[in-house]
Amino acid sequence: MLNWRRDPDYEQQMLHFEQRKIHYEQRKTQHELRMKQLESEILQVESETEQLRQENARLRQQRAKEKAWRTSVEQFFSQPECSSTPQATTEPDSKPSSP
Repeated sequence: MLNWRRDPDYEQQMLHFEQRKIHYEQRKTQHELRMKQLESEILQVESETEQLRQENARLRQQRAKEKAWRTSVEQFFSQPECSSTPQATTEPDSKPSSP
């Protein structure tokens, strides 16, 4: 039969192992918390990005409406009957008035 003896450093090694295991679990927990925080931040950024896309689309529509309105106004005021200098109207059958 073999004579078995405990390694004199066994207790120290086990203690060291347990400390490393605890440290690893703490780091794992910190990592998981950080990942959850980053996921939350990503969701927030995605939400803000979608809001900005919607706002940009709304502004593009508004800009297009304003451009169409401006074009209509410019066309309206560029017509001859709307010019600022009145044109002399002469009727073909009218006679000059005598004083």
